[in-house]
Amino acid sequence: MSDAAGDAQALAERVAAEMYANDHATRALGMRIERVAPGSAELTMPVSETMLNGHEICHGGYIFLLADSTFAYACNSYNRNTVAQGCSIDYLAPARAGDLLRARGVERSRTGRTGVYDIEVTNGTTTVALFRGKSYRIDGTIVAESVNEPGIPAEGPPRGTNSAPSGGSAAREPEGPPRGRTREGEARASFDPPRAWGDHE
Repeated sequence: MSDAAGDAQALAERVAAEMYANDHATRALGMRIERVAPGSAELTMPVSETMLNGHEICHGGYIFLLADSTFAYACNSYNRNTVAQGCSIDYLAPARAGDLLRARGVERSRTGRTGVYDIEVTNGTTTVALFRGKSYRIDGTIVAESVNEPGIPAEGPPRGTNSAPSGGSAAREPEGPPRGRTREGEARASFDPPRAWGDHE
C-alpha cells in the first residue's frame, strides 16, 4: 500500500471512530463497523425480537436503518461532512430473529458535492435488500487533519468553518472538537473495531 493510500485508509478509520462514538442510533441497534475504507463500508446488525413486525419477520425500517448507516460511513469516509439527499430500497427476502445481517456499501460515483452509493444487505448468502443512496457534501470535516493526510488542504478553511464569501472573512472557531462531538481520544476509547480492518472480505 502506498503512503497516500495508507494515509487515506487511516483517515477513513479515524472518521468512522469519531462518527461511531456519536452515533447513538447505530449503536443502540447493536450495529458494528466491520470494515471501512475510502468510499466503502461494511456493517453488521443482529436481528432481535424487538425488531419483528406482525408477520414475525424483521421490520423493513430496521433493514433500511442498517443500509442507511452503512451509506453514511461510506460517503463520509473522506472526512468531508456529507448527508443524504435521497435514498431508495428494494426488499428481496425476509430476515428473522437471530439472523445477523451484513451491509456492504460501495461508491459508484463521486463528483463535486454529490455521490452515489450502493448497499447490499445480506443474510449469509441470501440478499435481503438492495439500497441506493445519493449523497450531498456540506461544509466542514469530522476530524482534524494533519498536513500529511488527504482531504482539505492545510491552507483551506479550519474545521467547522465555512469559506469566506467574496470580500468577507471567515470566523475561526476555538481550538478543540466541534459542539456535540467528543475529542478524538474519547472517540477511540468508545469504539471497538475489529483487530484488523482488512481481515473482512
